[in-house]
Amino acid sequence: MTKPVLGFAGMTHLGLVSGICAAEKGFKVICFDPDSTRVAPLTRGEIPVSEPGLPDLLARNKERLLFTQDSAMLSVCDVVYVAQDVPTDDQGRSDLRTVDATLEVAFNATRGDAIIVILSQVPPGFTRERQRPGRALHYQVETLIFGRAVERALNPERYIVGCADPAHPLPAAYAAFLGVHGCPILPMRFESAELAKISINMCLVASVSTANTLAELCEKIGADWSEIIPALRLDKRIGQYAYLAAGLGIAGGNLERDLATICNFADEHGSDAGVVRAWIANSRYRRDWTLRTLHRTVLSKLENPVVAVLGLAYKQDTHSTKNSPSLALLAHLAPVRVRVFDPVVPASAAPNPHCHAATSELDACEGADALAIMTPWAQFGKLDPAQIARKLRGRLVLDPYAVLKAATCRAAGLEYHTLGMKS
Repeated sequence: MTKPVLGFAGMTHLGLVSGICAAEKGFKVICFDPDSTRVAPLTRGEIPVSEPGLPDLLARNKERLLFTQDSAMLSVCDVVYVAQDVPTDDQGRSDLRTVDATLEVAFNATRGDAIIVILSQVPPGFTRERQRPGRALHYQVETLIFGRAVERALNPERYIVGCADPAHPLPAAYAAFLGVHGCPILPMRFESAELAKISINMCLVASVSTANTLAELCEKIGADWSEIIPALRLDKRIGQYAYLAAGLGIAGGNLERDLATICNFADEHGSDAGVVRAWIANSRYRRDWTLRTLHRTVLSKLENPVVAVLGLAYKQDTHSTKNSPSLALLAHLAPVRVRVFDPVVPASAAPNPHCHAATSELDACEGADALAIMTPWAQFGKLDPAQIARKLRGRLVLDPYAVLKAATCRAAGLEYHTLGMKS
């Protein structure tokens, strides 16, 4: 069959990456968004998100991509994805109004035989409630990971597809697109697919919570979590790809949303979600490791201290600061002078009135009493601890993600603290 024409409605992070990667697979793609402030920069080749490899893909596939704010252009599409990012509030609750509005546009602008696929993450029950007579509607679990979105879109592990009737074959045009990726396709009922995404994230949170709890115990008793990780990866019940690195809790918004969803469903249906609430409490506790260590070693001992903070994004290779441990730290340091540097996120994002926007990592260290490396950007790992020592006024380095080598820092005369290891 002729390759289907694809549409992606919503040029936020999810839709933009998904659309460009679909073009890389050889498909003609209509990228729609009603917001001209999103469409205009994209037509000039300007990408508003930070994703490794995405600018090159856009440049290479510009002949296959059409960015438009005219919904009528979706009429040529055989498959249209509703791919808006779903914003969440501080309690992890989703705002689905934009998804609903975009779905309405997709139904109205497409041909009657076009397949509509909800790619935005929605709670169980959402897709079934929005079926329309005579229209093909599916839900597909998105696989986006900030900083690895291109890799995940081009080489998915599997496709999880929610269907009104999972025993019925997928529509030919939809199956043709999914089939080019050469991975397993798992059709299931709508509610199972919607819950499958949450289930995956629950398992990740369980791993993160376990790693963080045991890493803190290592810090107290003199064990080294980095020595234990290889033993766990060699256990087939856990595996080499398990989330075992110690960190500052969960962040980014997506995992938090799923935790809130499970708690809300459990409360509604009389089920137990105590373990999920324990994960939430553990994450909040672990997030403040840097603040507790900083208070014990510097803030409680010095008048008018200066703190250098490297990294504002919630993780490396992304511009997102949603629930960032760095921003949480800076909010607590509001009375303290801070010097901040991030390679992507501007210092203006920091919730601190005494924030100095440094021009580089070493500039941030100038005259500071302590350094906190809050985002594990690869370029931070190339810093020379001896140069850091010369720039700092104090000796303290807080490196939760072990970006720098402990032995090298200590050889430079620095007081080095990291997660999972006794200082």
